This record gives sequence, structure tokens and C-alpha cells, in this order.
Amino acid sequence: MSVRRAAAALLTAALFLSLGTGPAQAAGYRYWSFWDRDGDRWAYATQGPATARPSDGDVQGFRFAVSANSQDAAEPRGAADFDVICARTPGRDGRKRVALVLDFGTAADAPSGETPPARRTACASVATDATTAEALAAVAKPLRYDTNALLCAISGYPEKGCGEQVSGDSEGQAEGDTPKEAAEDGDDRGPSLGLVAGGAVVAVLGAAAVWQTRRRRHD
Repeated sequence: MSVRRAAAALLTAALFLSLGTGPAQAAGYRYWSFWDRDGDRWAYATQGPATARPSDGDVQGFRFAVSANSQDAAEPRGAADFDVICARTPGRDGRKRVALVLDFGTAADAPSGETPPARRTACASVATDATTAEALAAVAKPLRYDTNALLCAISGYPEKGCGEQVSGDSEGQAEGDTPKEAAEDGDDRGPSLGLVAGGAVVAVLGAAAVWQTRRRRHD
């Protein structure tokens, strides 16, 4: 096999390696996820609570749990019926009612030394232009946010921490990093298999170029 063909074969193999290579275990993050009720199911919210503006009669939920991303995030548990949650909160002119489901999660997902409160529901009566964050503040204080406006605590739970990594050994993400911090910190844990393979391809292609140049000079 010529050097050029060998380099092409190695390049193809390296591409497959780099596409198939990932962390041995996906990182998990402990955080409050935000949900919208769509009929009889939950849908992961496409906006944050600080910008979402629910309508009168909407049901929204929050769940504290450990998950890697929105695809595997745990949904709020239990019934989520607006008429039940807001049965004792009459409608008023110039106000809207938003039903909130607050699921503090399980003991397995709780930070060390903390016990999750029982799941509860609340009906927030707020101004018609209020955001979800304002509705939440009306019924579930104290709230805690980090400097990036990430919701860290509802009703004071958890007492500390905010979106920290709690499991896995994802490359470039140090234990305790938040998702944003992990992207910004260049934690050096050695090159990945894909990077090593890519370096080998560069070396082989360079050798091929040198070999071709020398061959032309001697022809």
C-alpha cells in the first residue's frame, strides 16, 4: 500500500474514532428544571422563568434532580390539574392565576446533609404581565439565583450549590463545575483518543508529503 493510501485509511479510521469517542460516563448536574404543562403531559420549557410569561390558567412545574441534559431530565411528579390547584384562589380583574407544581426531588438527588421537602403545589395570583419567576416568588420564597440568573433554590432548597456537576468524569469538566464553568475552564486531563488519532493522521500526512517530495527529486 502506498503512503498516500495508508494516510487516507488512517484518516478515515481517525474520523470514526473521534466521532465515536466520548467520556466514559456522562456528567450529571444537580439543578432545578423548568416545565410547562401541555394537556396531560409535561414539556421541558423553552424559556427560563425570568422571561416566560404564562397565561391565566397555565400550569408550570419545577423539579429538582440530577440529570445530564433536558432529554433525560426528571419531570415533576404527581397530579397537575389547574382547577384543583387553584380551586381556593378566585380569579380577579387585572390578575392572572398560574398553577405551580414544586417537586423537590428525592433523597438520592439531594445535596449531602440536606433532606428534600415534600412535593407541593401552589396557585400564584399575579399581575397579567408577570413572569414565571414573579409567580414563583409570590408563593415559594426564598428564591436563590446565581450571578448568571440560574435558579438555584426554591423555598430555600437546597441551602447551597447551584447546577454543580455531581457525577461522571466528563473530559474538560472538573468535579464541582457548573455546565457554564466547565465550558470555560480548560481543565487539562490529557488528550482524548480522537485527538491522539488526529495527531497521528497529521504526522502520517506530513511524512507522505516529504516522501513524495524526495521521490520527485530523485526521478
